[in-house]
Amino acid sequence: MTNDTLDFVTQKLLDQAKLMGADEADVIATKGQSLNVDVRQGALENADRAEGTEVGLRVLVSKRQAIVSSSDISEDTLQLMVERAIAMAKDAPEDKYAGLANVDQLTKETDLFGLEICDPAPEPSPSKLQEEAERAEASALQVSGVSKVSDASASYGKYSVFMAASNGFTANYERSSHSVSCVAIAGEGSDMERDYDADTRVYQSDLRSPEEIGRTAGLRAVERLQPRRPTTGNYPVLYDERISSGLVSHFLSAINGAAIARGSSWLKDSLGKQVLPKTCRLVEDPHRLRCGASRLYDSEGLATKKREIVSNGILNEWTLDLASSRKLGMKPTANAGRGVSSNPSPTNWNIELSSSEDPHDNLLKEMGTGLLVTSLIGSTINANTGDYSRGASGFWVEDGQICYPVSEITIAGNLRDMLKGIVLGNDAKKHLSYVVPSILVESMTLAGS
Repeated sequence: MTNDTLDFVTQKLLDQAKLMGADEADVIATKGQSLNVDVRQGALENADRAEGTEVGLRVLVSKRQAIVSSSDISEDTLQLMVERAIAMAKDAPEDKYAGLANVDQLTKETDLFGLEICDPAPEPSPSKLQEEAERAEASALQVSGVSKVSDASASYGKYSVFMAASNGFTANYERSSHSVSCVAIAGEGSDMERDYDADTRVYQSDLRSPEEIGRTAGLRAVERLQPRRPTTGNYPVLYDERISSGLVSHFLSAINGAAIARGSSWLKDSLGKQVLPKTCRLVEDPHRLRCGASRLYDSEGLATKKREIVSNGILNEWTLDLASSRKLGMKPTANAGRGVSSNPSPTNWNIELSSSEDPHDNLLKEMGTGLLVTSLIGSTINANTGDYSRGASGFWVEDGQICYPVSEITIAGNLRDMLKGIVLGNDAKKHLSYVVPSILVESMTLAGS
């Protein structure tokens, strides 16, 4: 299926929706392909290739909206989609905040080529992906103490997006993704432990070597052998860089305009107030090169821009799409995200958490005695109060030195209090969408033995 075909489909749906009584309408169509190869014991275990096309139509009739989607773009199905969407909208409850952007709000720039979000290199062959996965597996198995590799994979994906709306907005772009991952197992029987490493990039040439990924997975698995459970109490907790972005994600969920408009956020009264230490900045930059979340415009056609969400620890603004901005009586921040079967909703792009202080090279020493968390499982987060509880594993630290691995523990606290006292490391990976270093939390409750 050609790109011209999807462009024709989006316009046809818009035209039909208007003819059948829609006041406003927008369409998003996607075409994607992916290839994933898994190996085990030096041989091919699985190879999956997938290709698909989807299209979603949203219509608004008298401030009532509905959305329908399909993977079939035949003439009959397109006609049925329009008919169904119009009928559903007429029966939907009125939403006075729903609606497309005004023409003067739309971006003037839609060419994303300069952001380098799609690798121009040819699609890798299945044999090339198999070779990369085999190299990662072999490297992990060379680590002393590794008994097996449960999963070694390499994958590639590329998809195209087409958007069009009755307010005149049209745009299309392509994204690509390359990944290598490895899960290693150390020990035997009931004493086995596992850990992983992985890398995902827009450009294949930017990927770390499969050997490095496999070796890192193996070393991490061996380090976890013979874990203990520390004594229950209150201790400082250091979130490893691998998982520290989760804390930032909880914060971003709490400043999401939809949650703020509902009044269901533990930060709902915090605009203009101290939410992080005075040394901290939280910046969103949707224009970073070769980053999977980069974009010049959001799904409602508004031009994105770099914005400082938190300055000197002070919360400056919410994350808003058009609907939530209208509910709150504020300007949108061009943060609408959308899938083919969902309405636009506030979504964050590339995030970076940084400190104006000198980099902290060794948070373990600053922590003294406490817990280094490298893995989290489960999640109990109270969206209204910020109460936080998660299963964790990692390493026990005494006098700034790692002593032994720990597992089967629970850490708990309140996000509002936790985030106000954080200390940042200097180990953030700049290529990730969320550039977040290791984070030291002053005190949390640890439930162990």
